[in-house]
Amino acid sequence: MTVATGRVVAGRYELSKLIGQGGMGQVWTAYDQRLDRRVAVKLLRPDKVAGQEADELRRRFVRECRVTAQVDHPGLVTVHDAGSEGEELFLVMQYVDGADLSDHLAEHDPYPWQWAVAVAAQLCAVLSAVHAVPIVHRDLKPRNVMVKQDGTVTVLDLGVASVMDADTTRLTHTGTPIGSPAYMAPEQAMGGAVGPYTDLYALGVLLHELLSGDVPFSGSTALGVLHRHLYEPPVPVRRIRPEVPEALEALVLRLLAKDPQHRPDSAQEVYEHLALLLPARGTPTGAPLDPTRPFLRPHAPWPDRARTPAHQPAPVAPTAEKPDVARAVDEVKRLLGEGRITQAVDILGAILPTAAEQHGEHSPVVRTLRKQYAATLMDDGQYRRALPELRRLADERAAEAGQADPQSLRFRYDAAQCLEQLGEPAAALAEYRALLPYYENQYVSGGDPELAHDVRRRIGHLLLSLGDRPAAHDTLARLLLDVERLKGPGHPLAGEVRRTLQWLGQVRG
Repeated sequence: MTVATGRVVAGRYELSKLIGQGGMGQVWTAYDQRLDRRVAVKLLRPDKVAGQEADELRRRFVRECRVTAQVDHPGLVTVHDAGSEGEELFLVMQYVDGADLSDHLAEHDPYPWQWAVAVAAQLCAVLSAVHAVPIVHRDLKPRNVMVKQDGTVTVLDLGVASVMDADTTRLTHTGTPIGSPAYMAPEQAMGGAVGPYTDLYALGVLLHELLSGDVPFSGSTALGVLHRHLYEPPVPVRRIRPEVPEALEALVLRLLAKDPQHRPDSAQEVYEHLALLLPARGTPTGAPLDPTRPFLRPHAPWPDRARTPAHQPAPVAPTAEKPDVARAVDEVKRLLGEGRITQAVDILGAILPTAAEQHGEHSPVVRTLRKQYAATLMDDGQYRRALPELRRLADERAAEAGQADPQSLRFRYDAAQCLEQLGEPAAALAEYRALLPYYENQYVSGGDPELAHDVRRRIGHLLLSLGDRPAAHDTLARLLLDVERLKGPGHPLAGEVRRTLQWLGQVRG
């Protein structure tokens, strides 16, 4: 299946980067041009649509779209759109920002058993909702689970799921069992009837892998792996990690029972066992991607957002090749002209490392790109990502041209606006107060009466937000006098300040 980066599906979804490929097709990151947001697009492979099984595959794909869309749960990826274009079928889904569970496991070795419990508990909540439809996922595995930045878990790809009705076998049977051998229940491997108990077995495999670092049954061939699922007992995880609680080991062994009747009755029952092992409510560690966080402080704001993360450009490059900087810049200009700011932001973030390598970190080309990147982040409302970029630009410019350099001051002014937008009034107030003397001094290169007035207005409003009404009144009253003297009483700024003072009850109309 050859699909070009930049291709627009359904006149709306522009493909950006291939992130997954399997028997049913490909998954791409893409941009919704109408709403200017990232999405994920799944395409059914044309060569799989052609031939004898075309009608069956089309029915399965349409059913996938329908059943995925009808399950409403925060732990399931959201379906935005679906349809066909020529011989291809497409499914548009929510773009999930995080790490898939396989990568998460690889980066944390050994995986904390409390994390494993938290992940499994969240998966049980999802499976309960899925099984109630009723749907069987059939392919639960770490690659189909995402851990988002706030620690919540999202399940991907109900693509091999099927509605449990009389047509299930006929619609989904293609001569081989659907799923991944390492996570496949014995009944699924034998081509027998599947049900919620099949997903619970896969959950047991996944839990075993999180706790021990490996799946319970592996081998050099798919048939070899399936044979072990059918006939070999799993190694108890406490032999590998003695610190794992006995109750958790016992639950994993029940989930991995060969006979479905010997497994727990439901995902709800598994959750009740896991709930006894979940950490008590308290303060999260502060680290992103911590799966225990949703249980430590359910539905609470994420306090770590108050800290500014290091720059992490979103994935956008279509191939492993380094992007062409000049062409990328032209593309950014085109996108900005069309109002597609989110996509422009991602391209700028992706080309900065290459531009620095080619031209030098402090070259005019890179400096210009970074200025554009920061400005575009602000336009896109991504103030937390813009803030460190602006501070760095301000510091570098001040080191070269002095603290009063107009460009350095402008970067600091924009940074203060970011702090305002991020709900940090005290920090924004301190920054504006530090800037004000430069803008008020006409003998300094950065002196700018217009900006001085704006900064004073912002200081007044920040003082109000901090509860210091006397200081706010004093600041705004003096500003009103200066604006009326220089611009006249009919100037828009004078009218705005006057209304604020009237609201304060300090000035009568």
